[in-house]
Amino acid sequence: MLKVLFAAAEAVPFVKTGGLGDVIGTLPRELKKQGVDVRVILPKHGVIPEKYKRQMVLKQTLEVAVSWRKQYCGIEELEYEGITCYFVDNQYYFGSRPAAYGHHDEAECYTYFCRAVLECLPVLGFQPDILHCHDWHTALIPVFLQAQYRLNPFYQQMKTLFTIHNLRYQGRFAKEIVPDILGLDWEYFNNGSIEYHDSVNFMKGGLLFADLISTVSRSYAEEIQYPFFGEGLDGLLRHRRKQLIGIINGIDYNEYDPAADAVLHTHYDANSPELKQKNKRSLQEKLGLPRVDIPVIGIVSRLVGPKGFDLVANILFELLGSEDIQLVVLGTGEGKYEELFRHAAWRYPDRVSANIFFDDALAHQIYAGADLFLMPSLFEPCGIGQLIAMRYGALPVVRETGGLKDTVQSFNRITGQGTGFTFDNYNAHDMLFTIRRAIRYYYDKENWLKIVRNAMAKDFSWHASAQAYLDVYQKLVNHEL
Repeated sequence: MLKVLFAAAEAVPFVKTGGLGDVIGTLPRELKKQGVDVRVILPKHGVIPEKYKRQMVLKQTLEVAVSWRKQYCGIEELEYEGITCYFVDNQYYFGSRPAAYGHHDEAECYTYFCRAVLECLPVLGFQPDILHCHDWHTALIPVFLQAQYRLNPFYQQMKTLFTIHNLRYQGRFAKEIVPDILGLDWEYFNNGSIEYHDSVNFMKGGLLFADLISTVSRSYAEEIQYPFFGEGLDGLLRHRRKQLIGIINGIDYNEYDPAADAVLHTHYDANSPELKQKNKRSLQEKLGLPRVDIPVIGIVSRLVGPKGFDLVANILFELLGSEDIQLVVLGTGEGKYEELFRHAAWRYPDRVSANIFFDDALAHQIYAGADLFLMPSLFEPCGIGQLIAMRYGALPVVRETGGLKDTVQSFNRITGQGTGFTFDNYNAHDMLFTIRRAIRYYYDKENWLKIVRNAMAKDFSWHASAQAYLDVYQKLVNHEL
């Protein structure tokens, strides 16, 4: 049986700050269904809910070297929905902190975590074929494996897959950590393996030393080889393009199921999309939006620039002043965008609902109640909002970038194919034109229902993506890549 260890900083339901947590919490379950012995290892963050901590069982203790330091490491185990999850316990690095990220000593914390992952395997008696590392927090695992562990027979056959979830966050730190924290020879800095503009770059090390690199969509894998999207690492990614692949993320179809979602007013599916209107009326009543005969545009997002909100800011009042629509916003982020939507709600109280917080139940209700879902990102490695929206029959309006380009097909009246509405250029009025096109189709009920059915019929569950990962694992183990 193929054995795979997922190493990551977060996973639902234990701790989540973004899409990474969703992937680590759901993809292993589908891989297990396909016959993989897959396990997950995470830091034991202090923010993990107590109900999960109480279920953890201490399996092993050991010392982990962080350069000259010898640090305690407890490995605790919890089986969750059939997946064995290991938690690296160290009160100083993880247990006493009020958040998973944002601390001054993250270089030391995640250096410790990467070493702990490698050091704990022999004492746990688990010898994975593949170490599947996710984002910069685990990028040193391939580096340490190649630099310091490869001669040990226990590790000689292990392969590494490094997945980029967002290239913007790379783990960059002062070069002084090379001897003092990493415990590496200066050679690895001086030859450029982990050096980036006279600093240490964890992500760069992972990209260089991993056997294979993946990203979370095919288009993003292509885009990051160019300077605009490459975040300074495009040259390295072009160098390794033959070892770079893109596999689209999926979503948990049990969690996101309009036919069974407990927080919805009315259940529906692809065979009964007309029932979605009852959820729309319920959402409008809840948020104080009086009219039911006009399209509702939903936004569920972090309110930050890379998500395209500078485009929205440029045309929002032109849109509200010229089109009979309602807008429902849910999320938090940069103050200027929070204030933008608050002002719009004050100016148009019967047409804009600004919910500047996050509430998971309300998010589900917006997906179920909105007619359109706006996601005009500057860049988007994969994105799950558009996948959830299509599952719930809210038609996406997206920019053609990364995972948005791979998952949303613009509607073609002649062929009858398409699942939403797209625009290419990062331009506010291109977006406005596309929104207006979508609004026109809203009143063309025959074609509108066709697009909704098309969107809801798409399968973005983890099944196909897990099969793609399984194929990659097999090729790595068989030395075919």
